[in-house]
Amino acid sequence: MKRIGIISDTHGYLDEKVFEHFAQCNEIWHAGDFGTIAIADELKKYKPLRGVYGNIDGNDVRSICPEKLHFTIEEIPVYIQHIGGYPGSYAPGVKQEIIATQPKLFISGHSHILKVMYDDKLQCLHINPGAAGKQGWHKVRTIVRLTIDGNNMKDCEVIELGKR
Repeated sequence: MKRIGIISDTHGYLDEKVFEHFAQCNEIWHAGDFGTIAIADELKKYKPLRGVYGNIDGNDVRSICPEKLHFTIEEIPVYIQHIGGYPGSYAPGVKQEIIATQPKLFISGHSHILKVMYDDKLQCLHINPGAAGKQGWHKVRTIVRLTIDGNNMKDCEVIELGKR
């Protein structure tokens, strides 16, 4: 069983509350737009980190994070990409990638819009944790926690960090 902390769109700002909320997590997944390499370094010091670069990330972040990330945790195949869209409105190429690789969990960021929704057609759970940073048009900063136990995803929690 693994507890996962999911975060995105920090844009160079990392709220200290993230560490409290991710204290019981085994890993942190960042869905891009770190903003600075320092954010990745801080998170890596705290817990194992998996992340992808976002459209605002420079070469420093891009040198340690890919554009797309595919891996399996427990028995769940996972796909993370910053600009991903969501079921019914995927970004170009994303639906084809989901069909080709068949993840059971797809994580994206970019929109700053918190979404947790299941794609019945592709049989894949989509999570966008919203934005944890202070840049953007979102009104509330959010992150997500999730438990993966074998082939079961459960205990999904949306956490509000406060106003932008």
